[in-house]
Amino acid sequence: MFKAKNIIRFFILPIILLLALTSFFIPTDTLQIRAFAHLKINAIQATVNAGSYKLMGDGNVLLETKGETVLKFVLKGDSIEVKQNEKLLGSFKYLKLVGDDLGEVKVKLLNPDRKARIYQNNLSFSISEGYIRVINEIILDNYIAGVTEAEAGSKSTLEFYKVQAILARTFALAHINKHVLEGFSLCDQVHCQAYYGKPKDLTIYNAIEETKGKVVVDESLNLIVAAFHSNSGGQTANSEDVWGAYTNYLRSTNDTFSTKMPNSKWERRMLTDDWLTYLKLKHNCSTDKPEAKASAVNFKQDQRKVYLECSNTRIPLKNIRLDLQLKSTFFSISEINKDSIIFKGKGYGHGLGMCQEGAMRMCKMGYKYGDILNFYYRNIQLIDMRKLNFFKDE
Repeated sequence: MFKAKNIIRFFILPIILLLALTSFFIPTDTLQIRAFAHLKINAIQATVNAGSYKLMGDGNVLLETKGETVLKFVLKGDSIEVKQNEKLLGSFKYLKLVGDDLGEVKVKLLNPDRKARIYQNNLSFSISEGYIRVINEIILDNYIAGVTEAEAGSKSTLEFYKVQAILARTFALAHINKHVLEGFSLCDQVHCQAYYGKPKDLTIYNAIEETKGKVVVDESLNLIVAAFHSNSGGQTANSEDVWGAYTNYLRSTNDTFSTKMPNSKWERRMLTDDWLTYLKLKHNCSTDKPEAKASAVNFKQDQRKVYLECSNTRIPLKNIRLDLQLKSTFFSISEINKDSIIFKGKGYGHGLGMCQEGAMRMCKMGYKYGDILNFYYRNIQLIDMRKLNFFKDE
């Protein structure tokens, strides 16, 4: 008979554990990042570039290596066949490369074919939904370094790398259990944070060290949603205008630092008939009357708005942006001639939080990372992640 204590053990305790994991901040030294998360992988070549590694197959040591070693992992039915320099080592359900702190592996996807990436620390290979799943078990700071370059680009300034590193760390720790039910922490897509392995610009590691452990919290000492975008067009957005929910640190800010930067302005031309047809079919907005048509083809934004009003219909600008694949919601519309209109837009991205190009300019003007973060986020604090729970318990 199934006793009450067994019910607690098998059903209630896992639920309590999951709630604990997803409700509280837990400092961590390593993360499990799913690499190539968007691809269906059949074959991989992995080359040990640095450090010492053990290759484990279903829990057993298959080989130990120091220096360059080439391994090939190929999907065979419900297992992964592994070879060392074309020598078959066997077929396994789960394989793991366990390295030391200096360990680096060059990973080259063979099917599908992709450029090689360098991954630090440990890598595991298993079957998921009929394909090979790759997990990079990586030291937190090494992961933050990779994200910083993927999100900020290479050849930037040290100070901007500091800003991006703090936001990457904040996001990672705030979303550490985003994929917990799938067996890893985060994926390498923009759904989480872009991550392509070890960065090429080693200046990034200096930025990581000089901001070690720093995260951004709100007035209640909760990790913020570290939103950022390419260019604000001169004004950032309010959270409720984009996401529908008020957040006291994501407030609209006049941002002169973003103007005259590469993504500060854009244009898009469109046939007037196509625009009016879109409004009617997608938003049930009739422009048959002259005044309705006039409002649809003459729309002005000096300050950010939330809606385009047409024929007593309020159309969310974020929907128009999504439907028409525009760079931002911060645009005005005017007629070129009787047949065409032009969207004259400002900025690139959703407009929430930090404007990357504005922050880059601030760095070149001598502003420090704390100044930049406090400019783009309201009522925040920078705090050491290791002390966060201590302060919250006081």
